[in-house]
Amino acid sequence: MEILAFGVTADEKPLLERAFAGEHEVRCLDVFLSEDTAPIAAGYEIVSSSVNADLGARVLNTLSAGGTKMIAQRSTGFNNIDLDVARRLNMTVGRVSYYSPYAVAEFAWTLAMAVNRKVVRAAIRTRDFDFRLNGLMGRDFHGRTAGILGTGKIGEAFARIAHGFGMGLLGWDLAPNPACLELGMTYVDKEELLARSDLISLHVPLLESTHHLIDAAALKAMRDDAILVNSSRGGLIDTAALVDELRAGRFTGIGLDVYEAEAGVFFLDKSLEAVEDDTLARLVTFPHVVMTSHQAYYTADAVGQIIETTVRNVADYLAGRRSENTLVPSP
Repeated sequence: MEILAFGVTADEKPLLERAFAGEHEVRCLDVFLSEDTAPIAAGYEIVSSSVNADLGARVLNTLSAGGTKMIAQRSTGFNNIDLDVARRLNMTVGRVSYYSPYAVAEFAWTLAMAVNRKVVRAAIRTRDFDFRLNGLMGRDFHGRTAGILGTGKIGEAFARIAHGFGMGLLGWDLAPNPACLELGMTYVDKEELLARSDLISLHVPLLESTHHLIDAAALKAMRDDAILVNSSRGGLIDTAALVDELRAGRFTGIGLDVYEAEAGVFFLDKSLEAVEDDTLARLVTFPHVVMTSHQAYYTADAVGQIIETTVRNVADYLAGRRSENTLVPSP
């Protein structure tokens, strides 16, 4: 059987082809699954999608009409998939429920360190042979407080690194993580965490209940010199409200690997095009904002695990099995 995979990067392609070798052929496309590209999948029973794919009602109906019966999403998040429509169309949907939490946690710390120590600005200056230190002063993380919103596997990994730095730990979640409690984490309500933390990192999924978890009120509750990092989902932050606070001169630094309107922008080369998103255009101009293009997961270890799970999800579908990765089972 030939599988059609959308949104495959150049680094990912040989790994994906190698993983399916001997079992199935895989056709890799660098374009993302959308209303415009969905017709390409006509005749493919199994389609693999990436995190920024559009799997809304229109796309799912197009795929179903073309004969697609299984969606193998190569990500943990699935807020881009209309699961109710998939059920109505009798389409099986699988995702990757787990991959290396260290990839994301370590990258969140990369962003935190970059904004704290002004690494991007310093590197640009050095390239221009400007070796002054003016404006590059950071702070020790040792002895300060890290507030972690979401203390699952990734939040726990982030907390372990913070503990290694000698930071105090505050957590917010539906239930305490015993491993985090052993590290000395104190669980508090969101408002207290925001008010007391020097560094705030987001590690919760994007759900209806967490959309704009960091809204205008939450931003105002944060300390003026706080650092905010988001390597989870862009919709957790009200970006327009964040820009307003940045314009007011608040926060030591903001590290963002995700953006709430990133679909159709991230993973693409937009360097020769006019920027239509005024909020994004303004956001990247602030000198104390470091923004990357949803790459926190992008290590050989994590991507390898994602691909291995995708191969298993396909095998489970063909065998009529369910697993913890099954979002919509076979009819």
